[in-house]
Amino acid sequence: MSQSLHDQYKRIFDITLQLGSTYDHMSLLTKIVFAAQELINTEVASILLMDDAIGKLRFAISTNIKPHEMEEITVPLEGSIAGWIMTHGEPRVIEDPSSVYRGVDNKIDFETRNLMGVPMRAHKDVIGVVQAVNKKNGESFTDDDVQLLRILASQAAMAIENARMFQQSDFIAEMVHELRTPLLALQASTTLLQRKELPDEKKLDIVQTMKGETARLITLTNDFLDVARLESGRVTLDVAPFEMRKMLAETAEMVRAQADQKSVSIEVTDDQFEVNADRGKVKQVVLNLLTNAIKYNREGGSIKLLLDHHAEGDLPMVEICVQDTGYGISKEHQKNMFQKFYRVPTLENVERGTGLGLAICKNIVDAHGGRIWLESEVDVGSKFLFTLPLASN
Repeated sequence: MSQSLHDQYKRIFDITLQLGSTYDHMSLLTKIVFAAQELINTEVASILLMDDAIGKLRFAISTNIKPHEMEEITVPLEGSIAGWIMTHGEPRVIEDPSSVYRGVDNKIDFETRNLMGVPMRAHKDVIGVVQAVNKKNGESFTDDDVQLLRILASQAAMAIENARMFQQSDFIAEMVHELRTPLLALQASTTLLQRKELPDEKKLDIVQTMKGETARLITLTNDFLDVARLESGRVTLDVAPFEMRKMLAETAEMVRAQADQKSVSIEVTDDQFEVNADRGKVKQVVLNLLTNAIKYNREGGSIKLLLDHHAEGDLPMVEICVQDTGYGISKEHQKNMFQKFYRVPTLENVERGTGLGLAICKNIVDAHGGRIWLESEVDVGSKFLFTLPLASN
């Protein structure tokens, strides 16, 4: 064994240790593709996972495709290289891919010169495909390359399955915990209503409590479903250009009555930007942030909805900001704000939400290739900001 190959196997061992200690799905995928790109010395590496709902493969991650572009691409099992690898469960090297499926190249304006793919096998099932594309320096793929990628793909498949099971069990445990409180409240209320000596006025109070807890249960279950769909990676974005300011104004009108109850004013920017995104999903993000800005604002406070240019690498983006004059969030709590079920302890007496809203927002923004973050100061207010791709003229 050559020294370089020895180093490559040592690198796989190091990566395997990292994969085994990582349960975040996106972090896992990122580690795998960059390891594949490095070890095989290629321009591009990608992972495609099976979408059972449509019977096709979808890009879970690729080093040359933006997340919002991946949402629009599906790869058929028949007539594609990845599909052949998936169905046959065998590696394949293509030195001249010009005669095979070129749908992905055409969609992302890319030229595949040569390609190697191996199945990702967890136990007896093939769950996806790891691809290495365009060997650098004009070289061809070797048997050692195939063996290295097979080992990496095998370790990656097991890590992904472990992460899925860990997240599923963790999420279910949290979900059951969250559902228990309103269910127990409903149980106690029905027991009290059965008491004949209970005054009618008290019965009316209990019925109102039951209505509130029922509404909370509906919100919880809807949020659980949203998180599950988004984290599964199977939500398809309906991406199209739309005017962002118009959508902000629409959303502001939706919550105007709620804001008026606290005498909170809402100001919408005059700046206009066209973004390329899923309008319905983005509206869900803005509505969530705007509702929070009202909930955690002061009586007579204000909210501003702002737009600006934002550069991230070579991709022009639009920055959307929801700024409030509320209670603010301390530095120690800011880092946890986008985690599922996290609530700021100091604000729990002000309003109690599901703890899933910001996690949903993050998943939606991430799926568009943007990012979301928070700037806040206690007793001054907060800014929740996120970015979306600017629509090309």
